[in-house]
Formats: sequence, structure tokens, C-alpha cells
Amino acid sequence: MNAVDIIFKYFPSLTPEQRVQFEQLDALYHDWNSKINVISRKDIDNLYEHHVLHSLGIAKALRFRPETEVMDLGTGGGFPGIPLAILFPEVRFTLLDSIGKKIKVASAVIEALNLQNVKAFHRNVIEEKQKFDFIVSRAVMPLPDMEKLVRKNISKTQRNALPNGLVCLKGGELTEELQHYKKKSEVWDLSNYFEEPFFATKKVVYVTLC
Repeated sequence: MNAVDIIFKYFPSLTPEQRVQFEQLDALYHDWNSKINVISRKDIDNLYEHHVLHSLGIAKALRFRPETEVMDLGTGGGFPGIPLAILFPEVRFTLLDSIGKKIKVASAVIEALNLQNVKAFHRNVIEEKQKFDFIVSRAVMPLPDMEKLVRKNISKTQRNALPNGLVCLKGGELTEELQHYKKKSEVWDLSNYFEEPFFATKKVVYVTLC
């Protein structure tokens, strides 16, 4: 069994082009990670389970409709933005990170995969003026802190079943973080979708900012 097969197991309806793009991630990230460390050296061999599939957990909670605008805040080497951009080719993704060398890796992967629906920028979110339907991230910062930074970037236009807001990959105890949001949030346990032990405590957290 190849490492990428874990993606095909949970997303069996991929097109041939999407399957090839997911297959290419392994060589691309191993090569770039040997030059610029964007994934822990000890974790690079778990690329598909710990990074690609984890990123795609967002798709188990929310299926973005075509033309949706998504910002990936603190994308690092491109997670969750690049896997989501492969999965949703009709959705537009903007990847932001304040660390230039990480964006260099994300941009190189985007170019190698010939992804037309995603762009990566070396930029602090404070400077970002574009409007988005959703802001996604992987445990970049506490939700209230993130809200303060990106509320200005949330579009008033509604394209999806869920109102516009934050969609974050989180782990562990979230009670204190979510007490700010009460009925404005929803949580999905990724263990309900993925059987691997890694996902036992992993969650997708959604907060409406509309």
C-alpha cells in the first residue's frame, strides 16, 4: 500500500488529474523539506496522514461551493490550502504566511502541480484587504485572536450553506476557546470520519462571523 492510498481511501471519487496531483505531493515535499524545513523532519514520512488528510478533514465538515473565496491563514508550506485547492478546483484559495521561506515552498508546490485556483503570498494578515467567504487554518492561534485579525476580511456575500466565518483544524480541549461563541460555533470530530489513531483528538471547528 502506497502512502497516498490513505487519501484515495477516504476520497474515492477523485478525478485522474486530482489523483496524480495528490501522488506528486510526496516527492515535492520531501525535496523541498530537505532544503527548507516546513514539516518536522521526524514527521515528513507521515505527510499524507498527518498533513494532507488532516487538511482534507475540513471537506468532511464543509463542501465549498464553486466560486467560494477562501483564505488560508498561516499556511506554512501550504496546509490546509493546497490539499483543499486540489480537492475543490472551482474554489479560489489565497494562502498567507508571514514567513517568506515557507511561502517559497508553497508557491513552488503550487507551480509544480499547475494549480490555477490558488495563490500564495508572503504577507501579514493585517495588511490583507481582500474579502473572503471563509478563513481556514491549522491551529495557528486561539479563535478570539484570529477573529480580531480577520473579521475585516469576511465577505457579506453568502455562497454556501454555512454562513461565512472561520473553519479551523484544532486538537485537544476547546471548551474555553469556544465559550466566546456559544451558538455561533460548531465542532466536528475527525475520528468520526477517519479511523486512524492520529485523528482521535482532532477536530474541525467552525465559527460564524456574520
